[in-house]
Amino acid sequence: MMENRVKRIVIFASGSGSNALNLIQYFNAGDKAKVVAVFSNKKEAGVVQKAKDNKVDVRCFDRMDFYHSSHVIDWVDAYEPDMIVLAGFLWLVPQDFIRAFDGRIINLHPSLLPKYGGKGMYGHHVHNAVLEAGEKETGITIHLVDKEYDKGDILCQKKFAILPEDNLNSIETKIHMLEHEFLPLTVQQFLMV
Repeated sequence: MMENRVKRIVIFASGSGSNALNLIQYFNAGDKAKVVAVFSNKKEAGVVQKAKDNKVDVRCFDRMDFYHSSHVIDWVDAYEPDMIVLAGFLWLVPQDFIRAFDGRIINLHPSLLPKYGGKGMYGHHVHNAVLEAGEKETGITIHLVDKEYDKGDILCQKKFAILPEDNLNSIETKIHMLEHEFLPLTVQQFLMV
């Protein structure tokens, strides 16, 4: 009987929440999986209001909660998540959190890892580095989370050629298109729903 239960997804995000909203709309319209909560380290982040507008629980936390107590682990565990998705979440995930949810945490990164990963490599910082290096292609990587930034096993990579006329804005737009298409599909495949 447990096999048929709705799979439960928890999202961690720090920013505007476009990928979180995409996941909420994708899954919460169906009956196989649901985004049950959004956790954010920024009370004023756009993702907080997007989640509330879609009747998804929101929990905000600070560094003390995340790094120096078990509060966030306990709060997440109460949702009984099958999967935790880091969608624009910028803090390094602590070891005790990874142990608590081992094999159930994935991250979305806006480059073709292992290139342009690590601390400080997010959003436009990644795209600027890609352009400055004269790369011929870029894309997204969805990977399992382990103890290091952007090092876990890769679940999905999608790329596109960088055209001579591409700039920071056009690359960012193309990255978002890939994220919005492939993050829900990767989550669905991971959950086998």
